[in-house]
Amino acid sequence: MVSLTIDGNVVQAEERTPLIKIAEKLGIRIPTLCYHPALEPYGTCRLCTVEVVKKGRARLVTACNYPAEEGIVVHTKSERVIKARKLIIELLLSRCSKAKVIQELAEEYGVKEPRFGEGDEDCILCGLCVRVCSEIVGANAISFTSRGIDREVSTPFHIASEECIGCGACAYLCPTDAIKLEDIKGTRKIERWDTSRPLQRCSICGNYFAPVAQLEYIKNRLNLPEEIFQNCPNCRRKSYAEQVAALGHI
Repeated sequence: MVSLTIDGNVVQAEERTPLIKIAEKLGIRIPTLCYHPALEPYGTCRLCTVEVVKKGRARLVTACNYPAEEGIVVHTKSERVIKARKLIIELLLSRCSKAKVIQELAEEYGVKEPRFGEGDEDCILCGLCVRVCSEIVGANAISFTSRGIDREVSTPFHIASEECIGCGACAYLCPTDAIKLEDIKGTRKIERWDTSRPLQRCSICGNYFAPVAQLEYIKNRLNLPEEIFQNCPNCRRKSYAEQVAALGHI
């Protein structure tokens, strides 16, 4: 355990615990767009910038991947921190000015006239979609491509990826709603990746509930029986409940 101070609060924490997790336990909000507790810290959006004083020397760091250390003092709302976050928001506006989450941050921090103009992109290159596809799903269907101003997230060679199982994890985590997911007439479509996957129909209620490719992927990875994937979660729960109730009458 190490002892450190965050916004005047002296706390004990496991060594190397990311500062953002310690702040969260204290109820201190640190804004971020690229961080998710289920994924490895990435530190690309830099909105979680805080000021760390170590041995009398102060510097700005990203709270999502800076580890707890003995004796450090952390400021999450100092003048220097707020100034840095405002600059980051201005840069985000220069790329994705129409994204609701960016507009809300600009309002929160009083950024009214961004100095770098306003862009109409919808992706901030936070990498959440790439990381969840790789680290959690394990499909590796998308990745970063190109460099510099041409950098983007895409499928290999910009063509429909056979590795995409249509799970939609990328869309659920996207902070700017850049990835659109639609279930239409028994088919899941993710336009950004040019993905189209048929949906499994529940053998009981007849409703479509998940992409067939996703169910096959889970079944093969976990070596589960086929019948588990024939019914939707609601019907499965109802069936299990009826079975338990029947046992109670024996």
